[in-house]
Amino acid sequence: MATHLQDVQSVVPPSSPQPLSIGLRKAEPRRLSLSLLIALVVGSMIGSGIFSLPQNMAASAGAGAILIGWLITGVGMLSLALVYQTLSNRLPAMDNGVFAYARALGGDFLGFNSAWGYWISAWIGNVSYLVILFAALSYFFPLFGEGNNKAAIAGASVVLWSLHWMILRGMRTAARANALTTVAKVVPLLLFIGVLIASFQRETFMVDFWGTPALGSTLDQVKSTMLVTVWVFIGIEGASVFSARAAERANVGRATVIGFVITLILLIAVSLLSLGILRQPELAALKNPSMAGVLEAAVGPWGAVLISIGLIISVGGALLAWTLLAAESVFTPAKEKVMPITLAEESTRSVPANALWLTNGCIQLFLLLTLYSSASYLALISLATSMILLPYLFSSVYALKLTWQGETYAGHRALQVRDMAIATVAALYCGWLLYAAGPKYLLLSALLYAPGSLIYLGTLKTRQGQPLSGPETGVLIIIWAAAIYAGRMLWSGTLTL
Repeated sequence: MATHLQDVQSVVPPSSPQPLSIGLRKAEPRRLSLSLLIALVVGSMIGSGIFSLPQNMAASAGAGAILIGWLITGVGMLSLALVYQTLSNRLPAMDNGVFAYARALGGDFLGFNSAWGYWISAWIGNVSYLVILFAALSYFFPLFGEGNNKAAIAGASVVLWSLHWMILRGMRTAARANALTTVAKVVPLLLFIGVLIASFQRETFMVDFWGTPALGSTLDQVKSTMLVTVWVFIGIEGASVFSARAAERANVGRATVIGFVITLILLIAVSLLSLGILRQPELAALKNPSMAGVLEAAVGPWGAVLISIGLIISVGGALLAWTLLAAESVFTPAKEKVMPITLAEESTRSVPANALWLTNGCIQLFLLLTLYSSASYLALISLATSMILLPYLFSSVYALKLTWQGETYAGHRALQVRDMAIATVAALYCGWLLYAAGPKYLLLSALLYAPGSLIYLGTLKTRQGQPLSGPETGVLIIIWAAAIYAGRMLWSGTLTL
């Protein structure tokens, strides 16, 4: 797809807040190549979800509904990928799209909330990756149990701080390590797909193609698959978050789209080819990671061993990718004095060290909490995952605003109309996802946004003449009203985690 960089204005539009100088040392040169950015996108999207996908999809849908679900999700997520590509190409001066696009849409406070929600989602997600990693290792070392006993938490802590020190050696070093783990995790997936293609039984695939009566209507089945598929695409924004470190800004959009296409092909192949090995009820009955059961049915016990090893590598790689994303997601806002300025400090190796220490410190604390309250941990994982949908919506709405007003599109009406159509689809899709997530998690998310607003208000003391605007005050009131209401409902038992 043509980038049209020659027609793009390389300045931030007048409506966008201007960067603030913070007096820190010179930033790191932009040096992440296209391949490293693609690896960040693919590495952050492919974690543990794909290894459970055959069972998760078949549990509530037949092959026909799964195909329709992938079609709808593919179009929706492709539109979101194209939104990030378009914005990175047309507004190359903006760093960290998750933060910058929300900020340009609604001011500093909205940008802060987008980055805050993304950061919380990222580091709590890493807690789940560590638990899953040691649950997978228990296949070979039973002492780790379900991944959240004392032995597993001790092992997870060692892994966490080992990654921490590796990242402190330099962002490019960490990005290269992520690229290696991304390749390593894709290899067993390709082997799985190759074996299933060779063993595929068309008759098995066509049995109850539109599902059994117990699964409900085709529409119900499609809805259930879409709720599953959306979560495996989280991470599509990875290259955009690292835009400030890209060797070429055009590579940010390219990496987003290429990474999305690679991941989409792998996900569709894994979920659909499995239906040609085992029937829908058999897949639905598998234990997770269900890919192990599918490959074992095709080639024997060694298949389960291979998938277990692949899961360990995949989760380890995703853990590294999301640690990088989490630290970067608060580093950029801190440079703009939207978050505490101490988080903008870099080490001598151009690593956002303070942001990394804060992120991994929170992960360590939460790992310890899993020893005492696994139920709350699982509920908070679901809550944090839903929080990442808001930054997606902000980015899509900003792209819609940009195309509607025609900024950076002078003399290119056809391109403007095309990008407006893409942004409209992405915004509608993200809005539908928030609706599908349900009011419960949107309401509960206010409990996590409210403490963040106190941090933001604290940063205003360092920014003379920049108090909350009228709309920002309204957003603050809504957040705290929702948080208080959610707290009262939790206390009364009418709302549960």
